[in-house]
Amino acid sequence: MVNIGDIAHTPAGLALLEQYLPDADITVWEYKPLSPETRRMLAQRFPAVKIVGGSVAPDADTASNAELDAAIRSADFLLHGSGPATLAWSHAEGFHRLTGRPFGVYGVTYGLYGIPERETLSRAEFVYFRDEVSLRAAQSDGVHPPIMEFAPDVAFAFDLRGDAKAAAFLAANDLETGNFLCCIPRLRYTPFWDIPEHNAPFDPVKHERNEAMKEGDLRPLVEAIIRVVRESTMKVLICAEDATQVALGKECLFDKLPADVQKNVVWRDTFWLPDEALSVYAASAGVFGCEMHSPIMCIGNGIPAVVCRWAEQSSKGTMWKTIGLSDWLFDLDTEGESLRVPEAVLALAQNPGEAREKANRARHVVQMRHGETFAVVRQAVFAAHQARQ
Repeated sequence: MVNIGDIAHTPAGLALLEQYLPDADITVWEYKPLSPETRRMLAQRFPAVKIVGGSVAPDADTASNAELDAAIRSADFLLHGSGPATLAWSHAEGFHRLTGRPFGVYGVTYGLYGIPERETLSRAEFVYFRDEVSLRAAQSDGVHPPIMEFAPDVAFAFDLRGDAKAAAFLAANDLETGNFLCCIPRLRYTPFWDIPEHNAPFDPVKHERNEAMKEGDLRPLVEAIIRVVRESTMKVLICAEDATQVALGKECLFDKLPADVQKNVVWRDTFWLPDEALSVYAASAGVFGCEMHSPIMCIGNGIPAVVCRWAEQSSKGTMWKTIGLSDWLFDLDTEGESLRVPEAVLALAQNPGEAREKANRARHVVQMRHGETFAVVRQAVFAAHQARQ
């Protein structure tokens, strides 16, 4: 895994299940193989949870391996967790076909990557979309499960911490708790071709778009960093949500700063796992940038987070409006929006107490909605279990 948002989905979903279905026996069915580091995190935080891999072919009578087949046959219910889309729709279909038992979908975006999800979603016990744009699109397309509503991405519930690593990093870089902000850049399209593990072919069209837009897209972040350093007592940490953003932060943020500003800016030159990242974010006064899941993890822990986005990203960012953070969301394709970013970021540095209160109000909205919707999840799981008795 090379994206801390992708990594965070699984432990965050397990944390919610632990909270709302504490007696349930949970098995994680991998969509893609988990990295050794992720497996270690999960084993430490959730030692009783089993992890299985494999698939179910459309015309097969069994799963691709005995361990997965046994897990499927013994399960009462399948819950498709949060992600960029209903990526594991075929897992849900395979589970339902082999067992006749129900499944639900929680916290996804709709209509991406050409996934044939309409019929699958309509067969679910419930479907919760993580943004209202997805909900409206699914309604327009005639998706019709018994329950179809908004629910926050499960990553808001991410709670793993790497406090020792974070403390060592902060000390080594002279970053004082509560006296720095974190900044995360990104390109319009993630250059997966630069990540060896993805084995993705080079995309000249996306690369050209990235190169044409990156300086203008990231200029508001540069201006925000300059204002924070010059107009407050805070420093800025430039860090990454995915591995490709490490070099990007140096090229398009740090190297663009005046010398007097650079002295109070730290560029993190290595990638990290979400447990260490969250511990650093928690020590900061807030996060700003062009990514989504670091802000999601932050708000879920009461940490202020300003989000910038553009058309090439999915509609997930619009969830900020639903949880009461409209003025911390900036569409950089809208004329004039980029000019407002530095002032919003500076406000985090100049009024950290007010920013924390605002983040905690949004956190409360998220937690209330998680509670309401996981009551539905619990009811569906209990009904499925009772049906087998």
